[in-house]
This record gives sequence, structure tokens and C-alpha cells, in this order.
Amino acid sequence: MKRSNLSDCNVLVTGGLGFIGSTLTRRLIQLGANVTVIDSLIPESGGNLFNISGFEKKIHISISDIRDSGKISDLIRGQDYLFNLAAQTSHLDSLQDPFTDLDINCRGQIILLEACKEMNPDIRIVFTSTRQIYGKPQYLPVDEKHPLQPVDPNGITKAAGEWYHTLYSNVYGIKTSILRLTNTYGPRMRIKDARQNFLGWWVHQVIQGQPIDVWDGRQLRDFTYVDDVVDALMIAATDESACGQVFNVGGEEPVTLKSLAELLIRVNGSGDYHIKEYPQERRRIDIGDFYTGYSRITKCLKWRPEVQLEAGLTRTLDYFRQYKDHYL
Repeated sequence: MKRSNLSDCNVLVTGGLGFIGSTLTRRLIQLGANVTVIDSLIPESGGNLFNISGFEKKIHISISDIRDSGKISDLIRGQDYLFNLAAQTSHLDSLQDPFTDLDINCRGQIILLEACKEMNPDIRIVFTSTRQIYGKPQYLPVDEKHPLQPVDPNGITKAAGEWYHTLYSNVYGIKTSILRLTNTYGPRMRIKDARQNFLGWWVHQVIQGQPIDVWDGRQLRDFTYVDDVVDALMIAATDESACGQVFNVGGEEPVTLKSLAELLIRVNGSGDYHIKEYPQERRRIDIGDFYTGYSRITKCLKWRPEVQLEAGLTRTLDYFRQYKDHYL
């Protein structure tokens, strides 16, 4: 796979204390980049200072919100790259509080893009979106041409975030790329609840010796290990052919959720699961089977997932067994 060199570049990562953002930040530091991290540390957002343990003195950290226009304008100046990961990502929270979801994922993105336009129009942006914007698949695998029909407010606001980035690219010439991520998992993900990823909650359950609750279990899903996502982010940032493009980022062969539970338990060495009926309140937003077609990013950027599911789960469990007190 093609690798990216960001040595000595000035890089800004929004949401940089979260799961994916912190993993990206650690990689950037190892490559010799000068990294500034923005994170609001809103309690339920997933930010965790332990995620950058050992790297604190090598990173400029700004505990701030992308909706703070004054702070953002100052931080945008002089940056070569912006990895824009800050977002409200909980589907359930977006149903319960759609106004905050709208404020962060739409107004916050406009504030950030306006700052780029005014203070640093030459900056290179990679924006992380989500497979949730597709809604219930009309065909599988889901490629980038699939209709967008979100089933919750979060899917709508993330789609709007994409359009804002596309607009600022088309109208103001700001170089942007968009990556639609699918079920990212790995060390540093949120495991204290299922707000961001049900697999994180399953990891919580198995390392605590609790049985996994599997709803229905027949649904197909694909999963992307976080290191593969970081590879995709860095390649998209530094390859000129990615400018103005939208790419799916997905995993290898899809598995049923029942098979996933069995694999997680086998990798853990112990555990159990219960098949349960899908809760009625969530059935309305259930999308059924979903797995990603990522041939566009493979063809254009030579990216494809490298970490197999079993290996990724092994690394994930090893990490959380060692550091669970910082995440439970």
C-alpha cells in the first residue's frame, strides 16, 4: 500500500482526543509532523486524555469547541493539513436531542470552513463522514453511487457536513476529500456504552465477564480496523487525485452479528451471548444488512483494508485488558 509522508508538516486534528483522532495523532507524531489537537472533551463525545498518553509533550492540545469561531480562526492559521473528525456521532443521542446534533454537525462545520476560507484557503482538508448517510441499502455492497436516505438526524447532519465541504471546495477552491467510514473498531474506542459503536459495548461486556446481548444476529456488517482507517486518512490528505472526491472506507468480508459475537468470545477465550429480539424503539431505524463497496478508493488511492477481523479483535482486547480502568 502507498504510504504518506507528513514529516515536518503542520497538522490540525479536530476531535483529536477521540478514538480515531488520537490514533491518527499518534501516527502523525511518529512520522514527524507538528500536530495541534482540538477537542471539546464533552463528556459523552468520546474524548479521553489517556488516548494520547506518552505523547502529551509532543502535541499542542487545545480544549475547545469547533463552534468557538474566535478560537478556531487562531488555530487554523499556518496549518498545512486539517483532519476534520470533530462531530456528534451518536445515532441515539441525535434522536433524543436533534438540536445539539444539528448545531455541532452543521453550524460547527460552517464555522470551521469559514475560518479556513478567511485565514488559510490553501489548507488541505479530509472530512470523516459515515456509512449512516446511506440508510437502508437498496443493493449490496453499498458504493458511493447509492442513494442517500438517512434513517436518523445524525445521518442527515453528517450528509449536510459533506455538502458543506463540497460547497467550499467548488465555490472557494478549498481542497477537500471526504471519507465515509464503516464500523471502525480498535484500541481507544469508546467502550463504556454503545453510543458510538455497539462493538465497543460488546468488548466492554466480554472483558467484564458479562454475556453479550445480540439483537437478532442475522444482520450482515463489515468492520474496519482503526489503523486501516488512519492509512486511508493520510493517503487521502497527501494524494492530489483525492481532492474533491468522496470515498467509502470499509472492511473485508461481511459477517453476521451472531458470527461476530462468537468470534469475539473465541478470541477472548471465554464468554457467552444471548440472542434477543430487536428492541421496538430501534427497529424503526434498523437498516438490515449493510456492507461497503470500497473499490473507488482502491482504484484511485491504492488503499484497501489490511487487518483481518480476528487479528483486529485480538489487538483490541489486548489493549483494553491492559488499560480498561481508563475506559470503563
